[in-house]
Amino acid sequence: MYRIWKEFHFSASHQLHGLSDDHPCARLHGHNYVVEIELESETLDSSGFVRDYKELGAFKAYVDETLDHRHLNDVLGDDCVTAEGMAKHFFDWCRQRWSEVSAVRVRETPKTCAEFRP
Repeated sequence: MYRIWKEFHFSASHQLHGLSDDHPCARLHGHNYVVEIELESETLDSSGFVRDYKELGAFKAYVDETLDHRHLNDVLGDDCVTAEGMAKHFFDWCRQRWSEVSAVRVRETPKTCAEFRP
């Protein structure tokens, strides 16, 4: 199995509802997010790629135009602003475009990561 990854970065704010008032994530706050898209295939295309990284530019455009320097609750809705919810959202967005997408990871900090992998 061949696997490739590509990272994308954006900065945005969010607020997690339903947490205790003293939980730091209940307050409005932001992150410098790192999203990692993983693709896999048992075969390579005629150029020797799982998929040309250049084609993933559509995800960068989506992130830059829709999410970067925005309040994620307003853009994605309150139910999709945890790292786990974003990983699933990004997976679905990517899988509609590229069948080779096998997982998406979302990092809020260098020490935390959530992954969606069906």
